[in-house]
Amino acid sequence: MRPISIRGQALALGAAVSMLGAPALAQGQPAGDEVELDTLKVKDRASDVNPYTQEGAPYKARVSGDARRTRPIAETPQTITVITETQIKDSGQSDLRDILNAQPGVTVGTGENGNAFGDRYIIRGQEMRSDVFVDGLRDPGMTVRESFAVEQVELTKGPSSTFAGRGTAGGAVNSITKQASTDYSFTNAEAGGGTDDHIRVTADTNWKLTDKIAVRANLLYAYEEVPNRGPADRKRYGAAVSAVFKPSDTFTALLDYYHLTAKDFPDLGSWFDAPGGKPVRHVPVYAQQGDFLKSDVDTVTVRLKWQPIDGLRIENSARYGNSHNAYVNTGARAATRSLLDPVAPGAVDATLDNGHQGWQEVTYYVDQLNIYGDFTLGGMKHQLIVGAEFSDHKVRNGVYGLTNTGARNCITGNALTANSWCILNGVTDIAALTQRTIVKGNWDSDWQVKTRSVYLMDTIDMTNWLTLFAGARMDSFDYSNTIQNTNTLVQTPNNYSDTIWNFHAGISVKPSDDGNVYLAFGTSSEINGGESDLGSNCGYGGICSLPGAASVGDGRPERITNIELGTKWELFDHRLLLTAAAFRLVKDDVFETGSADSYADAGSLNTGKHRVQGVEFGLVGNITSRLSGQASITLMDSKILRSNDLDIPAATLLAFPDASNVGRKLSNFANNQANLLLRYQITDAFALGGAANYKSRISAGQPDGAALFDYALGKYRYTVPAYTTFDLFA
Repeated sequence: MRPISIRGQALALGAAVSMLGAPALAQGQPAGDEVELDTLKVKDRASDVNPYTQEGAPYKARVSGDARRTRPIAETPQTITVITETQIKDSGQSDLRDILNAQPGVTVGTGENGNAFGDRYIIRGQEMRSDVFVDGLRDPGMTVRESFAVEQVELTKGPSSTFAGRGTAGGAVNSITKQASTDYSFTNAEAGGGTDDHIRVTADTNWKLTDKIAVRANLLYAYEEVPNRGPADRKRYGAAVSAVFKPSDTFTALLDYYHLTAKDFPDLGSWFDAPGGKPVRHVPVYAQQGDFLKSDVDTVTVRLKWQPIDGLRIENSARYGNSHNAYVNTGARAATRSLLDPVAPGAVDATLDNGHQGWQEVTYYVDQLNIYGDFTLGGMKHQLIVGAEFSDHKVRNGVYGLTNTGARNCITGNALTANSWCILNGVTDIAALTQRTIVKGNWDSDWQVKTRSVYLMDTIDMTNWLTLFAGARMDSFDYSNTIQNTNTLVQTPNNYSDTIWNFHAGISVKPSDDGNVYLAFGTSSEINGGESDLGSNCGYGGICSLPGAASVGDGRPERITNIELGTKWELFDHRLLLTAAAFRLVKDDVFETGSADSYADAGSLNTGKHRVQGVEFGLVGNITSRLSGQASITLMDSKILRSNDLDIPAATLLAFPDASNVGRKLSNFANNQANLLLRYQITDAFALGGAANYKSRISAGQPDGAALFDYALGKYRYTVPAYTTFDLFA
């Protein structure tokens, strides 16, 4: 159940200036003659309104912000969920991970015990913490991502490597940012306040300096305690500044700078009372003094757009960025006090662990060139895209040295004296128990991937009712990952190069102007060691190698294939979009750990295989002129098809010789999910709405592997119960 809080958001200031010239008298027309002109309708969209949404339907995105999606969302043969700026504001969520957590098919893995802290998502059962994009360019790193400068968030489901490159096994997330406009000047400022010291202030201002030059700035300050969990809190500072220069109607240059500082005093919440048990209720705040989660992000992006002739466009985007993410967080786990404990012998309790901790420094450069050609050949209309991309991503991961001087206050296990920090049974001043000293330590992995890519995609209208889609992409990469033992500073270099190919194809049939039925096929690939934050932890996505192997690159890339049958229908003058899709995703050659220790570096290459299949239904837009909504439901089923079973402990195999991961469900995602968001505009100045979000139970385990199973009890070992949250807004 989500802690209850009351928060408000108010428009503090809004101003816009525009001018229309008066009509001129027709020249050369004799006085007194009557001239009848055709009716002229002029439609324009305010620059401070999301330019991608459907007119009169603020929840419904009309087109993608990625120009490579050449067709409207309603005609794109893939499941794409778009969360518009209006939806984001109405939801009350601002961090990207919270926004996505409300979307069916997505599970947020951030903070799951044993994983790095920062934005981490699981789409259709597939890890995608490296598959986050901003304006079509990859945004690497485990950072905190905010929405204050975002027009809309586009969630593509299903393999997307032809568009996005390696990874993207379950899909990709692409945030579309606000950009300067030469239309006119405006200023919008918003301020919100509420319980738990909640305050959020944003400003969005666009200056039209001349008809050819404009500058836009988005600013953010936000602070709040976690509802009912103070002193745990969150703080955000942000600035996004963009400039546009349009020397002619055929050429545009865009420049933007983005900065975010996020500072959290994190609260990790509950724990399981026992393996196979349930999460404990009424958990005290046990974060220790000095705990933190901090992200700093800085990026600069340059975009050039040129249309030399009708039907031909050339666009180039280049970005340089760096980010820093660091955290020291305290966890808790179930324990029972010893009968020798002097305070509460035999009592059920919880003990603090020594902290989840780490730091990450990311530097990256990417340049993407796209050439768009619209032409007719052989009576068929083509929308052709030829693209090339170069990226250089560097990620250095490190650790902190932790020294605890606080006295242990309880006895657990077979100890004779206090050996643990317990937080229940009358313990006071919990935050000062460990008395932890934190010192930044050495790096333990230095990861770098340089990738050179080329791709070709075409959308072909065979007739006015039949459309074909196809694309291919080649990614050639050079990989290096130096692993360092932080105690002895002994380094182990891992280097290899490879080339991977991916494809997509589809067919769309339009029985009516308002609807279509499509069949689509797509692939993705993930390279050995593709997750930058995990060093040589093979089972979690780090570099995998076999003892005695000639090269760490001996393993094949993981391969993902997806087939989807769907339909999309636009209703009520295209203000409401109805979608339905059935899909089957198969991931083969999955890297698995080579021992019962899921963090071991004695990896086993390409031994796993699993399947996720299901159906998804969606409805988004305006049901009436005043009632907007988004509703969707996803029903999925997962199954491990092949596994080396090396993560099953020897003792379990001895007691249960038939124990196997094969046939078990995939870990870390909810099979069934649903959401509903409704908004009713009672008057032009007042709206009322609410949201409901349901997720079925989630069973824990390592990524891409079977959920942990207790063979003695005959059930999954750690399962988060199903839950539903409700929100109201006005």
